[in-house]
Amino acid sequence: MEDRRQTIRRYATKKGTVRMTPVMRPAHVVYATAQLPERLEPLREIAHNLVWSWNPTIRRAFQDLDPALFESTRRNPVLLLGRVSPERLQAAARDKKYLATLDRAVKCMKEEMERETWFERVNRGRKPAGPIAYFSMEYGIVECLPIYSGGLGMLAGDHLKSASDLGIPLVGVGILFQQGYFSQYLNADGLQGERYPENDFYNLPISPVRGPEGAPYRVAVELPGRQVQAQVWKAQVGRVPLFLLDTNLPDNSREDQDITDQLYGGGKPMRIKQEIVLGVGGIRALEGLGLRPAVCHMNEGHAAFLALERARLAMVQHGFSFEEALEATMNSNVFTTHTPVPAGIDVFDPALVTEHLGPYARTMGFSMEALLSLGRANPGNAAEPFNMARLAFFFSGKRNGVSRLHGKVSRKMWQHLWPEIPVEEIPVGHVTNGVHVGAWVSPEMAALFDEHLTPAWAIDPADAGVWKKAHQIPDETLWGVFNQRRRLLVDFARERLQENLRARGAPKRERDEAATALDPNILTIGFARRFATYKRATLLFRNLDRLARLLNHPERPAQVLFAGKAHPQDMEGKNLIKQIIHVARRPEFRKRIVFIEDYDIRVAKYLVRGVDVWLNNPRRTLEASGTSGMKACANGALHISTLDGWWPEAYHPDLGWAIGGEEDFEDHEYQDQVEADLLMRLLEEQVAPLYYDRDKRGIPVEWLARVKRSIAAIVPFFNTFRMVREYATDYYLPALERYQSMVIDDTSRSRELAAWKKHVRAAWDDVQVREVRGDSHGTVHTGAAVNVEAKVALGRLAPGDVRVELYFGYLDAGGIIRDAAVEEMAHVDHAEDHLRLYRGRFTLHRSGQAGYLIRVRPRHELLHSENELGLIAWEG
Repeated sequence: MEDRRQTIRRYATKKGTVRMTPVMRPAHVVYATAQLPERLEPLREIAHNLVWSWNPTIRRAFQDLDPALFESTRRNPVLLLGRVSPERLQAAARDKKYLATLDRAVKCMKEEMERETWFERVNRGRKPAGPIAYFSMEYGIVECLPIYSGGLGMLAGDHLKSASDLGIPLVGVGILFQQGYFSQYLNADGLQGERYPENDFYNLPISPVRGPEGAPYRVAVELPGRQVQAQVWKAQVGRVPLFLLDTNLPDNSREDQDITDQLYGGGKPMRIKQEIVLGVGGIRALEGLGLRPAVCHMNEGHAAFLALERARLAMVQHGFSFEEALEATMNSNVFTTHTPVPAGIDVFDPALVTEHLGPYARTMGFSMEALLSLGRANPGNAAEPFNMARLAFFFSGKRNGVSRLHGKVSRKMWQHLWPEIPVEEIPVGHVTNGVHVGAWVSPEMAALFDEHLTPAWAIDPADAGVWKKAHQIPDETLWGVFNQRRRLLVDFARERLQENLRARGAPKRERDEAATALDPNILTIGFARRFATYKRATLLFRNLDRLARLLNHPERPAQVLFAGKAHPQDMEGKNLIKQIIHVARRPEFRKRIVFIEDYDIRVAKYLVRGVDVWLNNPRRTLEASGTSGMKACANGALHISTLDGWWPEAYHPDLGWAIGGEEDFEDHEYQDQVEADLLMRLLEEQVAPLYYDRDKRGIPVEWLARVKRSIAAIVPFFNTFRMVREYATDYYLPALERYQSMVIDDTSRSRELAAWKKHVRAAWDDVQVREVRGDSHGTVHTGAAVNVEAKVALGRLAPGDVRVELYFGYLDAGGIIRDAAVEEMAHVDHAEDHLRLYRGRFTLHRSGQAGYLIRVRPRHELLHSENELGLIAWEG
C-alpha cells in the first residue's frame, strides 16, 4: 500500500515528457483560521455567506477593511481576513467609522435573511414536502470561487442568487473542482495557452459539511470495481445552500482524486465519471443530509444520472417497480436544455456506459440493454450512443429551452422523440434567461438607480413601473457615470495589457505603448464570450481597411475590446484569438483594438459596465440565449446583435440594432460577407453618428434617450428575478404539487398512472378514426360554425382514457395546415359496430382555404400533457 505521506506527482514538460516528483504528505494536519478582535468577529460569519457578492452594504465591510488587499485576493473575504495585518485589524476594531460600516453590514445581513419573501407570500406559509434541488456542472457566483467556464455557470450562479431573493426553498448541487476551468495566457504569437492553478478550499468562502460525529461528511459512488468517496462542501448563497462534491481525498486512488480536478477536462471516460458523481452522488448527498428533494432541476444534461438515482431510491423506499418509480419521480423532474445543435450534447459509447453503470443497472433490476435504451432515440439500435439529453428528456415531466427562439429550435431538434406530434406541440417550452441585476450593475449606476428609481429596483427588478423612471435620470448625471465607467475600463485594460506583456517578456517599448492604448473619451465597443466559431468574433475583420477608417475617423473615432476563452482542444477558436492579436498589432489598430486575457467574472464586470455598445453576432439559431448583452444593457450599453438567442424578444428599432433579419443562409461564407457589411453600415451610418451628435454641453442627448428607453424596456424582463419566478410558477410549484400528491400523500397514484400507461400503450393500435362528417359541404361563411361528427374505434379503451379533437387551420401553398387550433369534441353515444360517436364544431374568422382533421390522444388527470406518451391517432 502506498505510504499516505508520499505520492508521486507528474509534471508535463514543454517537450511533452513526464517528470516524476516525490511529494511529501504530512502525518498530521491542522487548520489555521484568522484571529479576529472580538468586535470584528461578525466578519467571519458574513464572509461565508456569498450574499455580500451582490449586496454592496455588506461587501463594504470587507472593502473598507483593506481595499487593496481585497482586490488582490480576487475579492475573497476569507483570504482577506487571513492575510490582513494584526495591526490593521486592531485599528479597525477601534475605528468608529469602520465599526459603523460593519454594524450596517450585520444589520443588512440580518434583514436580508429574515424579511418576508415572494415565495412565502404565494405559498401562504405551506411547507413543501422537500427542497427544490438545482443541479449544474458549473456555477459562476464570485470571482474567487472559479468553478465555472462561461454562460452556463453564470446563469446557474444568478439562478441561485435570485432564488435566494425570492425565498424559494432551493438547494444547489455541483462539483468543487480543484483546478476549475483553466486560466488563459497568450504566447508571443497570440496563441492561447492554459494554466490550471489549484484552488485552496480552506481559504475560500466555503465550509466542509460535517456529519453527526463532527467528521467531514462524505458520500460513496460506485465506479467499476470500487467505491469512490466524495467529500461534501457548502457555499451559502444568501438563503440558498450550494453543496459541492470533492473526490480529491487520500482514500481515493490518484485516478479517482482527479475526477474533480478540472471542469470539462479530460476525455469521455473522465466526463462520465464526473457526471455520475454529480448526478448519483449529488442525490445521495442530499438524501444523507435529510434533504430529500421534492423537485429536481437539471441545468443541462450533465446531471441526468440523478434521475436514475431518484428512481432507484423510490423503488427501495416505496417498493415501486421501475415503471412506478418513473411516474413517482419524472413528474417532479425539470430539464433545461441550453443546446441548439446535436453536437453540443454529451453522448457516450455504449461500452463506456456499460463499464461504468453495469453494476448500477443490476441494483435496479435492469438489463444493461434496458438502461441503454433510456438514452437512445431508437432503443433497438445497439450501436446508437447513449445521449444524456435524451435521458433527461425521458425522465422529466417539464422541459424547456432558454429563449423563445431556442424553444422553437428545440422542438424541431427533438421532434424525432415524438414523431406523430406536430412540431409546435412537442412538449418543450421555454423560459427566457436573465441576469441578476444587482450583481452586475456597477456601483455608480446602482447609486443612480437608488436616487431616481428608488431602491425598489433591487428588491423587485421585474417591476416594469420602477424602470420607467429611468427616463427621469438627468442627462448630465448619466453621461458623467458613463464617462467614469469608461475611464475605469480603459485603466483596467491598460494595466492588464501591461501585466500580460511583462509576463511574456515583451520589450519595454511595447509595454510603454500599452500604457497609452485606448482612449477613455471615444465610442467603445465590447465583444466578450466563449470563442466558439459560430459566435464569429472576427466578423468585424472582413474588411480591415474599412474597419481602420471607422476606428480612426477624425471626428467619430471608435475602439473595440475583446475577451474570451477557446476550449483547450478547439484550435479554430484559438486561431480566432490569434487573428485578433495580430490585427491589434498593426499600426492603424494598435491603440484601437485590445484583447484582454483570461476572461472571468472580474473582466466581465469591467466590460459590461464600461462599454457604450455591446456586440453579439452569432450565426442565427446557434445561440440558445446569451446573457452578456443583458448585463451590458442593465449598465446602459446599447446592444447590436443578429436576431438570435434573447435578442428577437427584446429588439425594437428604438432600443438597439439588429444585424440583418430572420434570414437563413446555407452558404456561411456568403452569410459572413453579407452580415459583416450590414454590421459595418450600422456602425458607420447609425451608431457612430448618433453617439457623436452632441449638444452645446457635449452631451449626446439622443443617444442617452435611447439608453433610457433600453433600460426601461429590457431590464425588467431580462433578469433572473423574473426568470426564476417563472420557473417557480410554471415548473416548480406544479411539480411540488404532483410530488406531494403522488409520493407523499398517496403512492397508489404513481402505481395507478404506471398501470394506466401500460394499458394504453398495449391498446393504442386499435384506436382509429373511422368516419367523419361535416355540414359545410365545402363552403362556409366567416363567423359561422362548422359542425363535425366522428365515429371512433377505441378498442379496449374507455372514452375517459382519450381526448378526441378537431385539428383545424388555414392551409399554406402546399396544402399543409399552419398555425393550427384545436377544439375538443364531446362524446355523445355508442355508434354501431362498437364505435363511439363524437361531435364538435369550429369557427373560421377570416376568409381563405382551411382544412381540418380528427385526432385522438390519451388523457389522464395525472399527465403533464396529452402528448406525454407520444401517442396520437390521426384521421386517415
